[in-house]
Amino acid sequence: MLRRLTVSQVLFAVALGLAGGMYIYQPIFEQYSRDQKELEEKLQGFQAAEEKKS
Repeated sequence: MLRRLTVSQVLFAVALGLAGGMYIYQPIFEQYSRDQKELEEKLQGFQAAEEKKS
């Protein structure tokens, strides 16, 4: 017997899927953020060293 899903059931499934995806990929997002901060700090240090040479 087939029956259709209600809008509230679909919205609940979508919300659950998004929350699960964020939970699973959170470590990857955190690592990316840390890497970007490190690169920015290195770039600022390099620029400061270049300015001192001038």
